[in-house]
Amino acid sequence: MTNVPPSGVNLRGAVDLSSLVNRPAAPAPGAPAVPAAGGPVPVPSLVLEGTDANFGEVLELSMTVPVIVDLWAEWCEPCKQLTPVLEKLIAEYDGRFVLAKVDVDSNPQLSQAFAAQSIPTVAAVIGGQPVQLFSGAIPEAQVREVFVRVLELAAQHGVTGTASAPEGAGVQDTAAETVPAEPELPPHHREAYEAIERGDYDLAITEYGTALAKDPRDQMAVAGLAQVRLLARLQGRSIAEIRSAAAAAPDDLDAQLLVADLDLSGGHVEDAFDRLLTLFPAQDAAGKNTIRERILELFQVVGLEDPRVPPTRSRLTALLY
Repeated sequence: MTNVPPSGVNLRGAVDLSSLVNRPAAPAPGAPAVPAAGGPVPVPSLVLEGTDANFGEVLELSMTVPVIVDLWAEWCEPCKQLTPVLEKLIAEYDGRFVLAKVDVDSNPQLSQAFAAQSIPTVAAVIGGQPVQLFSGAIPEAQVREVFVRVLELAAQHGVTGTASAPEGAGVQDTAAETVPAEPELPPHHREAYEAIERGDYDLAITEYGTALAKDPRDQMAVAGLAQVRLLARLQGRSIAEIRSAAAAAPDDLDAQLLVADLDLSGGHVEDAFDRLLTLFPAQDAAGKNTIRERILELFQVVGLEDPRVPPTRSRLTALLY
């Protein structure tokens, strides 16, 4: 069953790959090389085989270049429709992405880690953080929209490098030989994207706000604004500083809100929501409203379609009424 939100993309559902990230991973055949400082990341191909054994190397690559993950199987007919589309777009972006193809039958750990309940399932890994994209063989136009949004999210996390493959080894023959222009972002989205690349989160917030003022139904701007606000709150603060402040002042709402931001940004979504909901009953009216607004904003960060949102919304509703 295809699980695509109305916008065609959900970039925010975190996936726990800690069992694969934390274990030692020896380089395997086809794994990307260690990035070369100051230049494109050398890879054997822009389309790699991702396996349980070498995925640590793929995660390392994602610190520089966003990686699209295609979970497929030989017997899957929709996979045969989608994979050529992904390969074509990988070629068009000319090193802005790398595609990691994961055979779910041969790599059960990755299949489980990415919660691939059906295939094809497509995810991304950005800065070592996996995010769910969509499942099912969606139309090429929607896949293009997904790629645009992945670039936006990657820029928000400082992942703006490129990959370089040997001549003739870029992708399979299904890919286009020419590189057409990238899909155009709306003007204020483009300004926000460029501001994020420069680390100017205040300007990005302003641009997304302007986009929403012009079109309050712009869900891409709603999600982008929530994400960049989160990044702005965490900017310039160390993990140790945030956690120490929260531990030292358990009744300091601002400190607890910030550590919840940190938890969510690291993929600990349930911990973030539980922290805020636990704080809620002891707050005055203003504090309760602050927590309610923050939770609703964090819903946009993880995506309203994320399975952790409905139970959190139910708990919040019960506390409100």
